[in-house]
Amino acid sequence: MNNTVRNIVALGPSLLRSENAPRFVTQFALTILRVVAGVVIFHNGLDKISDIQGFAEAYVAEIGLPFPIFFSYVAALTELIGAPLLVLGLLTRPAAFGLMSTMLVAIYHHVHISGFSIPTIELSALYGVCFAFFAVNGAGQFSLDQIIINRFFAKSDVNPKDIQSLRNSYQKEYVKSEKSNSSR
Repeated sequence: MNNTVRNIVALGPSLLRSENAPRFVTQFALTILRVVAGVVIFHNGLDKISDIQGFAEAYVAEIGLPFPIFFSYVAALTELIGAPLLVLGLLTRPAAFGLMSTMLVAIYHHVHISGFSIPTIELSALYGVCFAFFAVNGAGQFSLDQIIINRFFAKSDVNPKDIQSLRNSYQKEYVKSEKSNSSR
């Protein structure tokens, strides 16, 4: 094998492994995803709130939910409040969970009306998965959530040696209790 082929073969695993991406690059990409998803979902809330009656009739009542006007306001306000929170990375998990929930209802609506048709559910599904990701993983390094964590909660007065001492003590007590239980 010549050197060029050998270099390409050696580069292969580096290109395929996701854990090779530098942390900064990964966090920056997640920040862009979070901001873009929040910005583009915000207009859905504006559309809903601008014609709440039309949305209630065409979407909410159509799938059989009670109190269509109330649930239309819930959906609109979830998007109008949750989207900016997502963009800022503030209270990201609850905001993303609310947004994901609205997308699950949207997916249900599309399936109920059109059947399982990919073109009708694809955008709601992509939004929903994106919001599920942030509901599970949080906002990431470049967020107000992280600033709050770093400022108020990162400093710990617990010494790692104290933690190890507690573990050892627990293990001794556990072994002692197991021996007494087995002798009965």
